[in-house]
Amino acid sequence: MPVAERVVTIRRARVGAAFLGILLIAVNLRVAFVIVGPVLSDIGAEFAWSGSTAGLLTGLPLISFAVFSPVAPALARRMGLDRALGVSLLLLSVGIIGRSIGLEAAVWTGTVLIGTGIAFLNVLLPSLVKRDVPARVSQVTGIYTAVQGAVAASGAAVVVPIAQASTCGWRLALGIWAGLALIALTILLPKLLSPNPIAAKVEGQTIELRSPWRSALGWQVTLFMGLQSLAYYVMVAWLPSIEHELGIPAATSGLHTSVFLLVGVLASLAAGTLLHHTSDQRPIAFGSSILAFCAYAGLSLAPQLTLLWVVVGALGCGSLIVIALSLFSLRTRNHEQAASLSGMAQSLGYAIAAAGPVAFGALHDLTGSWTFPLTATAVLMVVLCVMAVLSGRNRVIR
Repeated sequence: MPVAERVVTIRRARVGAAFLGILLIAVNLRVAFVIVGPVLSDIGAEFAWSGSTAGLLTGLPLISFAVFSPVAPALARRMGLDRALGVSLLLLSVGIIGRSIGLEAAVWTGTVLIGTGIAFLNVLLPSLVKRDVPARVSQVTGIYTAVQGAVAASGAAVVVPIAQASTCGWRLALGIWAGLALIALTILLPKLLSPNPIAAKVEGQTIELRSPWRSALGWQVTLFMGLQSLAYYVMVAWLPSIEHELGIPAATSGLHTSVFLLVGVLASLAAGTLLHHTSDQRPIAFGSSILAFCAYAGLSLAPQLTLLWVVVGALGCGSLIVIALSLFSLRTRNHEQAASLSGMAQSLGYAIAAAGPVAFGALHDLTGSWTFPLTATAVLMVVLCVMAVLSGRNRVIR
């Protein structure tokens, strides 16, 4: 085989291996978080929890995301990116197992470990994409976002049947998902045990990278991340309640939630492909933000067309998350700066996301209607449109 052809083959094999590693990590990013909801009543009944205590269990991972995301870049700098990812997968698997052993203290401790592990993975995975497949950032981000969404939707669909079919109930239904993290950890182990690569130098000079915390562009990306997360989590949290008040049967509402997740997966794939073929992210970012605005404005003004707004919202939210994750790489100069921006944006972004559903519910309690909170969220989507235009410009933090 000619030398040039051999080099191309080796390069493709490395890219393929990197892509496989990214997908193995991605399947763990959401499923351990979303599968709790369907069996939450069983967990709460076993420990005699109040509704607010049970609700705290579902909100705890989001709190962990906000608290621990800024730690991830420092962990990667100290240990190396690959080893930091390995530690994150280990934390996640230990947390899933701990949450499933049936002791109340272990449920809380395991949930915190799960949130910490996913927070680290969320921050570091865009950095890994930036390092290993820099020419296909948006496309790979779209694919791995779709994969994590599909796995999460599958997990939410099967967790109750598994719990009902086993004498171990919710413990087994939640615990088996540690296998995904352990499989990823095992397959990636040879790479994790290899020596850390020497930091690259450019013409013998050290490049001084500006912190995203001191950059207007960094804050624009952060606000974009936070507001698009709010759009997603408010919809997921409150859509069933909104539809219940409209007289929509629970089974139909559940179907609408499934439609929201499925269409979101397809939108993620489409967004990644579109972003890969453009250097200016403003059109797709602005268009997706408009869809999110239309979804909330539509639910407020024409709630009888709920399914239409669910589909419109899914198209917007499914695209927006891919855009937000891609911006961590596209707005930075190397994978270390990408990790810093990812840590900043996800820490503050998930704080906004965690507060969103709470504030939405409080506005409903205050007014006795869904119209005002839906309208207020639509106004926030206008701000999201502005952030889409600002953060979507083809520039990097300098």
